[in-house]
Amino acid sequence: MSIDPVELQVLTGALRAICEEMGAVLIRSAHSANIKERRDASTALFEPGGEMVMQAEHIPVHLGAMPAAVAAILEADHAPDRPWILNDPYRGGTHLPDITVITPVFAGDELIAFAANRAHHADVGGPTPGSMPADSLTLDDEGVVIEPRLLDDAALAELSRQMRRPEQRRADLRAQMAAGRVGAIRLGELHERVGAQTLRAAFDEVLEYAERRTRACLDALPDGTRSARDVLEAREGDLEIALAATVEGDRLRLDFTGTAPQHEGNLNCPLAVTRSACYFAIRVLTDPDIPPSAGAYRPIEVIAPEGCLLNARSPAAVVGGNVETSSRVADVVLRAFGRALGQGTMNNVTLGSEDVVYYETIGGGQGACPDAPGPSGVHVAMSNTLNTPVEALELEFPLRMVEYALRRDSGGQGEQRGGDGVVRELEALAPLGYSLITERRRHAPPGAEGGEPGARGRNLLDGEELPAKAIGELAEGQRLRIETPGGGGYGAPR
Repeated sequence: MSIDPVELQVLTGALRAICEEMGAVLIRSAHSANIKERRDASTALFEPGGEMVMQAEHIPVHLGAMPAAVAAILEADHAPDRPWILNDPYRGGTHLPDITVITPVFAGDELIAFAANRAHHADVGGPTPGSMPADSLTLDDEGVVIEPRLLDDAALAELSRQMRRPEQRRADLRAQMAAGRVGAIRLGELHERVGAQTLRAAFDEVLEYAERRTRACLDALPDGTRSARDVLEAREGDLEIALAATVEGDRLRLDFTGTAPQHEGNLNCPLAVTRSACYFAIRVLTDPDIPPSAGAYRPIEVIAPEGCLLNARSPAAVVGGNVETSSRVADVVLRAFGRALGQGTMNNVTLGSEDVVYYETIGGGQGACPDAPGPSGVHVAMSNTLNTPVEALELEFPLRMVEYALRRDSGGQGEQRGGDGVVRELEALAPLGYSLITERRRHAPPGAEGGEPGARGRNLLDGEELPAKAIGELAEGQRLRIETPGGGGYGAPR
């Protein structure tokens, strides 16, 4: 069965609206600031075979990796109102704080789809409040590992007991369950309205349309191999990421052979996260109006040798890989195609104790384009979250915002200037542990075509500089200051 173009656009809009409503339910129902304020959550719909049909425009590192989560439960026995939960990075997850809930969608006795969502929880147990330790060596150092399992009341109670603020964890997980339930209801209504045959055809057409559009964009690029290299700032020294990007007609191969082996820290990546970063970069390089579905990924091959930093083996620690290595993978792909780079880090800040946990990422400067300057003080790339409003932060946590401002003139000079980073300085009003997982503190974000690099970021505790990865304690009255990197400029300065 084929669908005419007008009807396809209507059905595409309907699927996108379901994803957006799922996201709204999750964000409005959640209790933690990380989800309700920063919106560190994502939603998507999958066809019965596990291919992602549609997603909301949420968090790129979540969405590109979510197909691996659905694949992890695909062969299980499914039934209505029996959602699944997981966070194991080696079984479809990204890092442990990102918990995925997958709801099978039925029409009668027939499985017609999956409604999935992923949210970053403020804590998932482990020795470090916030479960984002800068010094983790194995997965056990980072929190509770949830292998794919059914999510019922018993599982909800068992899992939340192992985490700090268990009542908040339960509330956030119930918000995820509610989002899945709404997705199932709305998809069931669409199924009833258009019929099983039309809905199945719509899934197929959306995937094929996204594939055709992506292939057309790749075909417009000159054939050949482009290469790029960059580094991650590990505690023990720099770790290199190497890329050979080969365009052959309407296909693209991204080969990371030559990348550093997995290390004893936490900048390791599961392959799903590496793929996610690649897909985001290709979306930037092609056409953002292409429907965000698995069809757009079909012409792209990602090669990362097993055991390297970008395809790590269990039980390697991965908490920094999901946030920082993914950002660098996207950077390397964009650099291979001549783009000026943005801040290249999420500037992860975790503060907490046994009674309170707070996590945020901080925006920065983005790279300039050939025809426009880079935006300043924004979350884009693999993060795409909001900031935590100062009022919400000071109301809920023992923290005072001392300064929150643009970091003037931190963007790289060029014919088009890179965007400026930000300054965010917090004062502790009670003793709190801190953990910082940041990048671009030793190496500045590069410009392109003669554009100058952006300023490196800085982490300071009472004026004393801290390394890119740091963990320690804040006494009452101490101040933690984060100065985020600027973006690279484009073109030689005039």
